[in-house]
Amino acid sequence: QVQLVESGGGPVQAGGSLRLSCVASGIRFNSYHMGWYRQAPDKQRELVARITNIGITTYADSVKGRFTISRDNTKNTVYLQMNSLKPEDTAVYYCAAGRSVDMGYWGQGTQVTVSS
Repeated sequence: QVQLVESGGGPVQAGGSLRLSCVASGIRFNSYHMGWYRQAPDKQRELVARITNIGITTYADSVKGRFTISRDNTKNTVYLQMNSLKPEDTAVYYCAAGRSVDMGYWGQGTQVTVSS
């Protein structure tokens, strides 16, 4: 029943912007922490940004000042606004949900490809 569905990925030029969306169902959204993670080719999955149930945000150092995570509890949706994109941002981006720091539910991912 739990579903996390990402959208908004695609190809973009360096310096451009994208906004990813993740719609959650099957959970009490207001009670869950939400996060965005990414996995680049031949690299381990890493945290990009996380937002708690009360709106406290955490960012990877590599994206601070460029990415913004937000949530709309009326739409059961979490967003990742990505600005000033760099080729090293190229990865599959995954939405995740959990009751605490550990995420128990994951989306299938959306590809972001940043060309130089």
